Amino acid sequence: MDETVVITGAFSYTGKYTTRILLDRGYRVRTLTFHPGRPNPFGDRVEVHPYHFDRPAQLRRSLEGASTLINTYWVRFPHNGIDFAAAVRNSKLLIHAASDAGLHRIVHVSIANPSLDSPLGYYKGKAEVEQAVRESRMSHAIVRPTVIFGAEDILINNIAWFLRRLPVFGVPGNGHCGIRPIYVEDMARLLVDSIEATANCVTNAVGPETFEFDDLVRLIAREVGSSVWVVHLPAPLAYLGTLVTGWIVHDVVLTWQEYGGLLANLLAPDGAAVGETRLSQWLAANRASVGRKYASEVKRHFRVQAERDRFAR
Repeated sequence: MDETVVITGAFSYTGKYTTRILLDRGYRVRTLTFHPGRPNPFGDRVEVHPYHFDRPAQLRRSLEGASTLINTYWVRFPHNGIDFAAAVRNSKLLIHAASDAGLHRIVHVSIANPSLDSPLGYYKGKAEVEQAVRESRMSHAIVRPTVIFGAEDILINNIAWFLRRLPVFGVPGNGHCGIRPIYVEDMARLLVDSIEATANCVTNAVGPETFEFDDLVRLIAREVGSSVWVVHLPAPLAYLGTLVTGWIVHDVVLTWQEYGGLLANLLAPDGAAVGETRLSQWLAANRASVGRKYASEVKRHFRVQAERDRFAR
């Protein structure tokens, strides 16, 4: 196959799985990344370019010759001067550059239940980017995941990590908020399959199981052999607890945006499952390893950049 796909963040969590499938199916792969110096597990099979949001002409040139963009770019929380508004601006620059470079399709990773009217900046920003995708000249597939689980995931792993170590685990609210998690390989396969479609579409990327958050925590606790006491807390108090634990582990454990999405029941959208892998079965198969090490978002995404910048000086 002589078709080039550009994927943002090919060395990231979901990006790695997606890139493996792309290469297995014979696509040429190019990536845009903030971390061009990060170890490349794919060698010369993946062409690496830095983001050039400050140089739109160069950004466009890095996309030329490709047919499709798989866009995973976003920020989970404001950091180093990049907030949700900046992420929206950068996303629009990327979409316009892809259109100007002649790409005919974009597969865009969004979030379940985005809304232009949302009081949560994360969800409102995601809706603004979706609008830009729809208004572009490219055909599009918008994929809306909730929680993506797998060997390198952050949320499920870190819940397990805390459950292994704490005598008490605080659940915000009444714990009845729903979650429909999808396995990372199922998510990656959906993204690659979306390249090969032609129609415009929006897909809720959800797996075959729906959990209330309280039940999810208790399931993880059982699988890792934890006798933790699960307590229900007012959301502000639970959030304060994550801030304190975040200071201890030097990370952002959960953001207020994520609490808001959970409590508003935005993580259990309607629709048929598109993933096949059941979280309950995956946890049973991986109970010995899940939560053994803490997965730091800050270290994963920002320490590499800080080290590269330090050595460049």
